[in-house]
Parts: sequence; structure tokens; C-alpha cells
Amino acid sequence: MKAIFSILFGCGLAWQAQAQEITLRHELEGKALDILATQVLRFNDEQKGKGKVVLQDARGLENKHALPQLALLDPDDSMEFFGTRPRFRPLHEVMREGGQKLDAAQFYPQVADAIDDAGGRLQALPLALSLPVLFVNRAALRKAGLDPDQPVKTWWELQKVSGEVYDRGGKCPLTTGRFAWIHSENVSSQAGEAITHRVGNTEKVLVNGMVNVKHLALLMSWQKSRYFHYAGPGREGYQRFLSGECAMLTGESSLYAEARRAGIDFAVQALPHYDDVYAAKPADVLPDGAGLWVLAGLAKGDSKLVARFVAFLMRPEVQKEWVKTTSYLPMTPGALSALRDTDIPRELLDAAQKRLSASRKGSTRPKHGPLRDRLHEFLGEEVAFVWTTDRAAKEALDNAVRRVNGALAAPARASPVTGKPAVGKGGPVAGK
Repeated sequence: MKAIFSILFGCGLAWQAQAQEITLRHELEGKALDILATQVLRFNDEQKGKGKVVLQDARGLENKHALPQLALLDPDDSMEFFGTRPRFRPLHEVMREGGQKLDAAQFYPQVADAIDDAGGRLQALPLALSLPVLFVNRAALRKAGLDPDQPVKTWWELQKVSGEVYDRGGKCPLTTGRFAWIHSENVSSQAGEAITHRVGNTEKVLVNGMVNVKHLALLMSWQKSRYFHYAGPGREGYQRFLSGECAMLTGESSLYAEARRAGIDFAVQALPHYDDVYAAKPADVLPDGAGLWVLAGLAKGDSKLVARFVAFLMRPEVQKEWVKTTSYLPMTPGALSALRDTDIPRELLDAAQKRLSASRKGSTRPKHGPLRDRLHEFLGEEVAFVWTTDRAAKEALDNAVRRVNGALAAPARASPVTGKPAVGKGGPVAGK
């Protein structure tokens, strides 16, 4: 009997140790991975054996379906990370269960708007957000006889600059990344056009309006003129800029740190806008990117450890190290203040503070969930046809809108993780 008790007790200790180890799946590399690993080690040391976080690289996993407790990702990348679209637990619920305070008011309004739900409650920790910007290879513009310090303010000016680069021998004047976010959501936002609207209890997308059709048609003309090179719907174009192949890139501001390490002589400018649109709002760009998401299968006993880890990551000094290394946006005013004594250019910090502090009142940006997932998926598929066929811009956008709204109106499919509806109100993110 004593031996049996010892075995059972030992099993109990083993289970307890396992329960207090949480896995964080990511796809970081280089300096970003180094700083995350350093911060995780520091957090684990503080726990003094009460629990630890273990990092897991999503690339090369033999079994992606074995879900972790945490993941640092944009839900757009769910299939790549997990081989499916799992459900996530809202972060505000996990923090409350874990006994830690989490209030959306702690965050910059625009940061919270990028990651909260329709009720203003945080779905994830907005750890790796960026703003859409224009990167310029200064050497490439000088070669074309252009002043690289002259801001390219409008899409029409960008067309002229791209033409000059091409005429002077530039093989790739302009490329892009994250097409749906930059060239649909942000173009709409700058033009003051709603991205979504609600009809009764149903939310629908509106990315086939006049400014979106005009913009896609313009990009199509650039592509035919070889001013613009489409590399894919995700981040495929980034390496083409970092390698020096392309002179300019519309991408995310977090590429700043990687571009510096690549040794490129570059400048970062505001995302161009249309100045011939009534009541244009050039500064109204939308932060977006990866967050720290909690998987729906989190054991109740692990909530306290997750909550302590999130609280650790929100400390201003921890944020300072993270943002300085990665160039992701600071989440809170305290974090940005801590960055004032770093080598990050003051004008970039001032611009970030001004935009992130803007009110989110009246925001129509799509929240993480079925609508946004399908908007990015279907828009990517439909836009792909305009580069290779004679499909018109309006037809492609109309098709994307029809497919998104049709998918949301269809009967719900069961989630492979919970068995609950994965499509419909609440979606794959805010499942309870």
C-alpha cells in the first residue's frame, strides 16, 4: 500500500509540474527571437519553480495539430501555425480568471481597437503591431535622379516616382506586403470610407467602394507598366526590398529594425493617400499585426501562469527592450515614454504617439474573427486574378465582398477544436 501511495503521489507531482508549463508557439527569428527568449528566461526565473513558459518554433513542427497554450501570431496565419483555424480564449477572461488586472484603457486607443472585440474587451495582447508605411531605398532613388528626402505624399506622386525609377533602369520600383490590410483597409480608412457596416444583427464588408476600385485599377496599371511588382498577399515582398531588388515598399513599420540590420540606406515615410477624395484623412492609418493569443484548450489551472506572464510583458521596462529590438509599436503610454532615451528617432516616436492616441470612436475596422479572416482570404484570392488575367478591379472586389458576406450568412461549421460553431457570431476567436 505504501508503494502504491508513493507511485500515485509521484504521478500527482508529475501532473502538477506539467500543468505549470505552458508552450508559446511563434515564428520569430533573429533579434526578435533573441529578445523574446531572454524575456521568457527572466520571467521563468522570477517564478522560482512555480511555472515556466517554453518557446516552440512553428516552423518544422511534425504535428502542428497538437495545440500549445499560447501563440504569437496574426490569426491570418492560423493555417500555417496550426494546420487549422482553432478557437481562442478572450484574453480579458483569462486575466480575470488568473487574478490580474487588464483594462483596455491601459492601452493606446488605436492599439486596443486593433485587438479588441465589439464590446471593447481585449481578445489578445497586442504585442507585435505595426503601422503601414512607405519604405524608400535612398540609393535607388538617387540613382534615378530623385531626392530621397522628398516625401511621397500621394499615390499619384508615387506613380511618378516609380516611373522615374523604372525609366532609369530600376527593375522593381515598388512592391508591397500584407495587401488586404494596406491596400484595402487602410485605403478605405484614409478616404473616410467605412470598411464594415451592420445590417440588423449581421456585419457586412464594404471594400468594393469607389476608392477601393480606383486604387486596385491604379495598381493594375502600374503592374502592366512594370512600376509595381506584386509578390503575394502576405509578407513575400519584404525580402525583395531588404535585398535591394525593389526600390520602394509599402509594408509594416516593424520592418524598420530588420532594414537597419540589413545595412540599407533607407527612409520611412507615411503611407501615401488620395488627395482627390473628399474629406481625406491621410493620418488615419490602422495598426495591425500579431498578438499573443490564448488557445481555447487552456487548462483552468494554467490561467494564473498565463496572466502573470502577460502582466510581465506589459511592464514598461520589458516593453522598452522589446520595442527597441523589434520596432513593434509600444502598447501603452508608459512604454513609449520609456523609449524616449533610446536611439529610435524622435520623429518616429512622435508620429506613433500622435496616431496611437487618436480616438477610436466611430471605427469601422473589422475585428478579428470570421469576417476579417474571410475578408483577407477571399480578397487575396480574387486580387490574384487581376495580375494574371483581364479581370476588372470592380469585378474582383465585388466577388470578394459577395463571398465574404455569403460565407458569414451560411450555416455554421463545427470547430475542429471545440465542436462549437466556428462561423457566426463570436467566430473562431471569441469563443467561450
